[in-house]
Amino acid sequence: MDGEPALYTIRINGHLGPTALSAFPTMEPHCYAAHTVLTGRLDQSALYGVLAEVEALGLELLEVQRHNRRGR
Repeated sequence: MDGEPALYTIRINGHLGPTALSAFPTMEPHCYAAHTVLTGRLDQSALYGVLAEVEALGLELLEVQRHNRRGR
């Protein structure tokens, strides 16, 4: 993994409220049927920071996806 920021989607079980979402100010949230998806451009350090917040809040991480640079 290089140090360049990439677009990530992080899927979390359940709907996050405003307080929980405030822990992810650089991510754009979207709520779906039974989960919340956070989307944003992150470098490696920022990605690990977001994942640490997910763990610290006791949230259930379902998926982390890095999108390639070709617009996927």
